[in-house]
Amino acid sequence: MSAMNVESLVAIDVHTHAEVSLDGGESLSGALKSGADEYFKLAGQRRPTVPEIAAFYRERAMAAVVFTVDAETATGHPPVPNEEIAQACADNADVLIPFAGVDPWKGKAAVRQARRLVEEYGVRGFKFHPNLQAFFPNDRMAYGLYEVLEELQVPALFHTGQTGIGAGVPGGGGVRLKYSDPMHVDDVAVDFPELPIILAHPSFPWQDEALAVATHKPRVHIDLSGWSPKYFPPQLVQYANTLLKDKVLFGSDFPLISPDRWLADFEKLPIKDEVRPKILKYNAARLLGL
Repeated sequence: MSAMNVESLVAIDVHTHAEVSLDGGESLSGALKSGADEYFKLAGQRRPTVPEIAAFYRERAMAAVVFTVDAETATGHPPVPNEEIAQACADNADVLIPFAGVDPWKGKAAVRQARRLVEEYGVRGFKFHPNLQAFFPNDRMAYGLYEVLEELQVPALFHTGQTGIGAGVPGGGGVRLKYSDPMHVDDVAVDFPELPIILAHPSFPWQDEALAVATHKPRVHIDLSGWSPKYFPPQLVQYANTLLKDKVLFGSDFPLISPDRWLADFEKLPIKDEVRPKILKYNAARLLGL
């Protein structure tokens, strides 16, 4: 498959999920999956495999970062294999960029896995979901992992703010929101100053905290996934247009939110003409070294 041609792309979506493996295994099980389906109004819809994600984005002349979340320690449910995702991305390198999910609770095994995924499988970054993985990002048990990511210069993408996973399920399905306050990631940005970091989503109810961290820490970025742009808080739009115009990234949360809907709603935001292409493509291309 041909290499990625950034100039020919309409946009780079930095936040999409591989939720089902080729053998049919799913990233969520039971009540958590049904709760997410209800929250995102996806009940009964089949999730795409990674090759299907590639075809979807190729039709739209877009590229996409693809990842799963490994929360096996907290949930007991195995993830979609990172190696499978990376191989599918390699087979579709014109449109897909592989990230990986590793479980920080797996300690030295996670550190070895992260290094191997970058060096042997070409993984370009890592997704953490503190709510689902049940850890504070500034927990020292994860620091060995961050050391490797900083050394290899691959971004760490952290879910921040509320999550649709567990929403509406009794007790939130055991998912605790406290883990996803972006101020916990501020400690990571201090302790690993050369680690590229992405704060995922408008970080409700901590939007101002996320803007503060991204404004204060040079290597911290924000992706705009998980919400339709018509619901963005006004201060997020203001900062994306000004102080953070080089650090804000287009992300959809596909297949939970389609890039078609996201881009249509983004068109209606009062974003400056010179800033729009930075958010949609060029900030991500620079961050990911494309």
